[in-house]
Amino acid sequence: MANKRNLKKDINYVLGDIIEEVYVWELDNPGKDNKAGEAIIDEAITSFDGFIERVNERNVESYSKHFKAIRTDLETTAKALVDKVNAL
Repeated sequence: MANKRNLKKDINYVLGDIIEEVYVWELDNPGKDNKAGEAIIDEAITSFDGFIERVNERNVESYSKHFKAIRTDLETTAKALVDKVNAL
């Protein structure tokens, strides 16, 4: 079960860092509209909830394949969110 715990930590750290970057951007740019940043934060939180739900699934044939798929999806989602943060 250490793999499950580490995956949850990775999800938390990756999406948490993205949210933190949005907050830093908002502090550095107080005169700009924050709605785009808030949308990115909402998307990150929704993604977090979805990933944790997928990690906690019980009816899985192969946990290693399941967790590998989640890691791949996390990487894809994180890249998309980072691109959105960079476009702010």
